[in-house]
Amino acid sequence: MKSKATGKFWAGYRQLPVEVRKIAAKQHRLWLKDPSHPSLKFKKVQDFWSCRVTDSFRALGVMDGDTVVWFWIGSHSEYERLIKRR
Repeated sequence: MKSKATGKFWAGYRQLPVEVRKIAAKQHRLWLKDPSHPSLKFKKVQDFWSCRVTDSFRALGVMDGDTVVWFWIGSHSEYERLIKRR
């Protein structure tokens, strides 16, 4: 599986605390090696694919062929609001 990120994703990423950004980068490297690793909790949620960054942060993407296009990263509470709107 491949990965790419939108400008909106990177804008959200830059808003994260530095420590969360470091963890997000580590989790992304793990995802590239093993998307099914239990710590990632990578799963389909409605039309999106969700990945755990920490207990408090998530990333969302959409599948485009064999590529996940990450379009959002942020707090778990905002994640809950996003998926409930759909």
